[in-house]
Amino acid sequence: MVSEDLPVPCMGGLARHVLALSAALIAEGHQVDLMGNDDYPPRLSNEVMRFGGRFFAALSGQFDGWKEISLGVFMPPKRSVIARRFARAILRYADAYDVIHYHGHLPNLARYLPGDVNFIQTRHDQGSDCLIHTRFARGKICESINPLDCAGCRHWQPNLIQRQVSALAVRQFRDEVKQGFLRHKTVFVSDFLQRNLRRSFGPGTWGVTVHNFIDVVALQSAQSSVAPPAASGPLQVFVAAKLYPAKGVGSLLTALDRLQAQHTLQLDIAGDGSEEAMLRERYSWAHFHGWQNGEHTLRLAARAHAIVVPSVCEEACASTVLEALMLGKTVFALRLGGTPELARYASAPDQLRLFDDMESLASALQSFVPRADLQLAPGRHADARTAARQLLGLYQLPAGPLTSVRALSSAYLVAT
Repeated sequence: MVSEDLPVPCMGGLARHVLALSAALIAEGHQVDLMGNDDYPPRLSNEVMRFGGRFFAALSGQFDGWKEISLGVFMPPKRSVIARRFARAILRYADAYDVIHYHGHLPNLARYLPGDVNFIQTRHDQGSDCLIHTRFARGKICESINPLDCAGCRHWQPNLIQRQVSALAVRQFRDEVKQGFLRHKTVFVSDFLQRNLRRSFGPGTWGVTVHNFIDVVALQSAQSSVAPPAASGPLQVFVAAKLYPAKGVGSLLTALDRLQAQHTLQLDIAGDGSEEAMLRERYSWAHFHGWQNGEHTLRLAARAHAIVVPSVCEEACASTVLEALMLGKTVFALRLGGTPELARYASAPDQLRLFDDMESLASALQSFVPRADLQLAPGRHADARTAARQLLGLYQLPAGPLTSVRALSSAYLVAT
């Protein structure tokens, strides 16, 4: 496993995904080691990554800014240089392993690895063609595929030179990513990601979808460690999200405040970010818990009646939705990105409730009556062990891209 997101002091969803998959593969009887960044001391990896394998601190440069913010441009060489550096680090170890699985933010890395290396990467976000990974800019979803428009994500009013330099960086990056996808295996965490990618890369099968997954044992532990939500009293609502505009927590609070929902519900929010201080001051009736680790976040979710995932960006495959569904909670979210695909994991038709705007979501939440018959759901193929078996089918295919019907059919035959 390779990920520059590990180790870090405050792990995000991608890092937890990698650790859960590693542990699941080890439980299936396989040897798994992890390559991560060298930006944090080794003792940190020993404390937070006890997944059962070895850790190599070999990736560097992912935090290099290259003065992009101060110059107001995306620098053309930046992502190529870092990808080459990552590739060299991987190749120092590659001969000792049957497969290299990358989870990170440089999809062009595949371009710099030889075709005979059994390499596979999972794409967790829209960073295959968007240099800020989210396709969310200036308060709304970005649908442009024109590289000249991308300069607007590095300068509010880019001049001609800034637009041309950034466009060159975007074209170069997308070309390298496309070459990498045509050389090596690619997994997307939702069909939505692959559909969106076709706008920039053209029609075709660029990879295969394997949805995100959750740790069923951790969910069961969280549910057994807290008292169930009270049948009477205010509605207990939980949100776990980064506190910045794309995640929509501010939009949700504004809509609920307009409805005076503070009189009918108790809202707990786990997360930090650039908007945290402002939201704490403006919405003192909400309970802000700051950043929480995975265990504490699940406990907060387990004691709630309902979970809200208020993202106004297009989430690829929100693990928070899967965790809430598996906990037997009703989930409120916007009808965006890959979220509608996750309805297949619900234990009842109305467990995942989707809305076209935040006002409708807030209104429905305020009038929501909790269901008593939703219990902790079985894995329903959203658990790490099932995903590990699916991925093993892809690992066992020969090195090369997942672009043919025969290859995809063979992978799923092995997985099932």
